[in-house]
Amino acid sequence: MVYAVMILSNIILLVGGQTLWKYGLQGKDLTDLKSVILAMFSPWVIGGIALYVVATVIWIFLLSKISLSVLYPLQSLAYVAAILVSIFIFHEHIPPMRWVGVAVILAGVSLVAI
Repeated sequence: MVYAVMILSNIILLVGGQTLWKYGLQGKDLTDLKSVILAMFSPWVIGGIALYVVATVIWIFLLSKISLSVLYPLQSLAYVAAILVSIFIFHEHIPPMRWVGVAVILAGVSLVAI
């Protein structure tokens, strides 16, 4: 149970980091090195990096306790969480075929988790 919570925390932190990056980069024109460097110091981007650092610490701990062949496929739930963030935060349209992909991921995760 503790490991399940840690896996879920890792996934939430990863998707949270990506969400902060996406939010922080909206409207930015990253066409030259200066704009990329300035974007890297955005509070949103720095926040996303911080979430990734915490997620990495959790991931390293989990790797020491759970087989990679189980753990890594479970992390694909991050793709599912990212779809939900895309809908509810960024108001993106998700085409039907992508939903089929989500269903395949969920089916695969359920097989791995057995």
